[in-house]
Amino acid sequence: MEQTLDINYINLFMGYLLVLVPVIIFYHYKTGLIKDSLVAVVRMTVQLLVVGLYLEILFEYNKAWINSLWWIIMVIIAAFTIIRRAYLTRRYFLIPLALSLLVSLAIVDAYFLGIVIDLDYFFDARYFIPISGIILGNCLKTNILGLNTFYKTIRQEKVRYRYYLANGATQSEALAPFMREALKTAFNPLIATITVIGLISLPGLMTGQILGGSSPEVAIKYQIMLMISLFASTLISVVLTIIIANRFVFDDYGNMKENVMKKNKYS
Repeated sequence: MEQTLDINYINLFMGYLLVLVPVIIFYHYKTGLIKDSLVAVVRMTVQLLVVGLYLEILFEYNKAWINSLWWIIMVIIAAFTIIRRAYLTRRYFLIPLALSLLVSLAIVDAYFLGIVIDLDYFFDARYFIPISGIILGNCLKTNILGLNTFYKTIRQEKVRYRYYLANGATQSEALAPFMREALKTAFNPLIATITVIGLISLPGLMTGQILGGSSPEVAIKYQIMLMISLFASTLISVVLTIIIANRFVFDDYGNMKENVMKKNKYS
């Protein structure tokens, strides 16, 4: 099959002109989002260029320790991002979240790359880095929703939580309804996305592989495994983070500490 057509830099510059569309609309409705949008586009460009250069190095040397180091860096960045966007405090959540992401991603990577794809070289940068990055990137929203919903609901409905404890429930039993609500809120959008893949949208990995010259059959197989891996990894990380973090965010009397969540303008 033919290789993907390259985009020269002149045409890429012309592609940036599409940004004028949201800028004009935002200006017309006076949303105040023009600066944020332009900064986001510039940051995206710089970050992708830097990552592109780094990936060239990873692909050239393809050393296990270099690839593993980048893998760890991706996990740490993801942990900081989730904490910030979920309005949680690093003091209580950085270690539990980073550890949970590492464990969940390691399990899924080992199964996906080591068993399903059956790579001869497990740390092959061509597979190890992109697959791990896609899984981490796509699990951000679900983790943010799950963690924010769980702790925000407990804070808002502490009377209900204390009622469960006062009626003889263990802390695990008292937290179970909040865990259930958090998982429903976080995973309903992901389940809906999985349900309509192929009917409403063609996912990024599948589209990229087809553009890169892979047959639709191969692209479909990879996309199926990616979505299953994403589902499993995200669920493990959300649940494991809450289980570990709960050891630090509740005091000896079962009360959630006051500084667990940061205040935000939407609270």
